[in-house]
Amino acid sequence: MQKKKKSKILCIILARSGSKTVKNKNIAKINGKPLIWYTIKEALKSNVFDEILVSTDSKKYRKIAIKFGAKVPFLRPKKLSTAKTKAVDCLKFTLKKFEKITNKKYQFIVELMITNPLKNYLDIQRVVKKQIQTKADSVIAVHQVIDGHPIRAKKIINGKIKDFCLKEIPETHRQQLKPKAYFRSGSIYSMRREMLLKGIRYGTKNSIAYILPKERIINIDEKIDFEFAKFLIENKKR
Repeated sequence: MQKKKKSKILCIILARSGSKTVKNKNIAKINGKPLIWYTIKEALKSNVFDEILVSTDSKKYRKIAIKFGAKVPFLRPKKLSTAKTKAVDCLKFTLKKFEKITNKKYQFIVELMITNPLKNYLDIQRVVKKQIQTKADSVIAVHQVIDGHPIRAKKIINGKIKDFCLKEIPETHRQQLKPKAYFRSGSIYSMRREMLLKGIRYGTKNSIAYILPKERIINIDEKIDFEFAKFLIENKKR
């Protein structure tokens, strides 16, 4: 019996050095470890990747990433390292350049975002498993929204409150709001190589969700998010 061929999976972690809200956010320390360490650690622990790359524009970040076990075979150019640069363009650049220098091709690309240090190796394994089994265009980590359900969103016209897009039924308990609403969690994006090369990260008719547990949801953007992440991680270890 012929052995089933293993899927080739590339992990890419984007780590731009510039940050306006938290200086050097991606290497700022939580519990004595740089933020990037939490993502590299879980990526290695998941044991599902052929390679784990960090894509950065910084020599300092490169040194730190290599120290913790990731590969950084090249630096990202400045034009792909601005606050306005799209993640999909950085992923495409990294994939194409790495495939060219290694003469290898990957079937699936998984982007792990540094801004959620709470995701773990099980989340990564489950996303990759879904990607391989379903052959979806993409598998994206999402989380359910309760308090911020879109049916409760409002707009103000001439000083008056109006429903934003969905009509709200007054006095509805939050658990009764339907349909259930989900946001992208900013944690894990898995995609087929062909989709990424077309400039598509998610959002097709064949994009599948992986629901991230509530206790592992955070997206560090502002200083307050960073402090909250510190609190959660430090208390988790007690």
